[in-house]
Amino acid sequence: MPVTGDQQLLKQLNRMALVRQVGARPGLSRAALAEQLHLTKSTVSALVRELVDEGWLAERDLLVTGEVGRRATPLHLDPSRLALLGAELGVDEARVVAVDLLGGVLETRVVSYDDAHDAASCIRLAARALVALAQRLERPARAAGGDTARSARRMLGVGIGLHGAVDEALGLLRHAPHLGWRNVDVAGQVRACFAGTPLAALPLAIQNEANAAALAEFEFTAQSSTDPLIYLSIGYGVGAGVIVGDRLLTGLHGFAGEVGHAILQSDGPPCSCGRRGCADALIGLGSLLHTDPAATGPDRHYSHGALERLFRRAAAGEAATRAAVEAAGRQLGVLLNNLWAGFDPMAIVIGGPALRLGDAFVKQARGVLAGYADAAQLAAPAIRTSQFGEQAVAVGAAALVRYRVTRPLDLQSMARREQRSGTARDSGLERVATAPGR
Repeated sequence: MPVTGDQQLLKQLNRMALVRQVGARPGLSRAALAEQLHLTKSTVSALVRELVDEGWLAERDLLVTGEVGRRATPLHLDPSRLALLGAELGVDEARVVAVDLLGGVLETRVVSYDDAHDAASCIRLAARALVALAQRLERPARAAGGDTARSARRMLGVGIGLHGAVDEALGLLRHAPHLGWRNVDVAGQVRACFAGTPLAALPLAIQNEANAAALAEFEFTAQSSTDPLIYLSIGYGVGAGVIVGDRLLTGLHGFAGEVGHAILQSDGPPCSCGRRGCADALIGLGSLLHTDPAATGPDRHYSHGALERLFRRAAAGEAATRAAVEAAGRQLGVLLNNLWAGFDPMAIVIGGPALRLGDAFVKQARGVLAGYADAAQLAAPAIRTSQFGEQAVAVGAAALVRYRVTRPLDLQSMARREQRSGTARDSGLERVATAPGR
């Protein structure tokens, strides 16, 4: 790589290190940043000036330190000028959001699929919604009196969360069992839809839905310093996003976190994967839908109507449904124990549509986990539910953008892998790693 390239990359690494430090510890001064990152004060001052000009950072009131001389100016991430776009391609619909640098949701749009089995059609609907959302936010809004009600925002990138096994470096959805999609070039199709729009030149990141939701918890909440962190997503199936050492654990091929096929009962019910006793078959909503007497037809287990009926029966306290929910909750406690034993996390966050089953579901799991903890005479990790609710995956997809853009070496590594694969695409990732100011 040319020397100029090295200098550009080093500068971008330092810039994004500043952003990450301020994000993790709001209120740091320039002097404190210089000490934390082992950079000269002049270097930090120059980089902070750029980041303030570009909308990454904002200054607040001066700090009174009691020391003689110039008082320190605390720095914070600026939530008012930049935006991150995220989309969840769900089983029944797509949800797109725009968030600020702190994860505050600016706007949300939900689009229903014409045909959930038609991957190209679903991707096209989501991409068009993202373009429309970006175009709206890139224009200042005027109030009735002519004053500016909303400033224009610059988009930093687009993230997409998918319900299936994802190869992020190649932008491929390998398999989405509950949609019937297999080997779909999501990144290529999204870029084709973005052609000729302002989103065409922006970085695009694609990840499994549980991994994306984990990043929402890691990047955008007060618990962002919680590490290791596990996000357990429970929908039709079960998946997990794992963060260890400030890094999303994706595994060799990007398929880490597929805990839905961890065996909880050796002689348990059959799973769609061909094994028996998997977490999917014992905890996932797909297994609970078998109790619906009104469900018929080949798609009975994976329809919006069947899911809503399940939630209504659970809310009404219907005896068979309550018993099934409590049994699933106890199996969830077993899975929580296994994740605790395997990763020793500081926190496990539970999210996904299954939370609509009510408190009994998670309460059963907490009870089982507490029993294991008492037996081992150990303190169990904190168990909490996602604060983003039904927005978790879409907000997490936006968090994926912030996560990747602020780690240029990760982007460069993925770009090299993509090139080695022989399917290199002009994704914009390489430009992020080498172009200051992007």
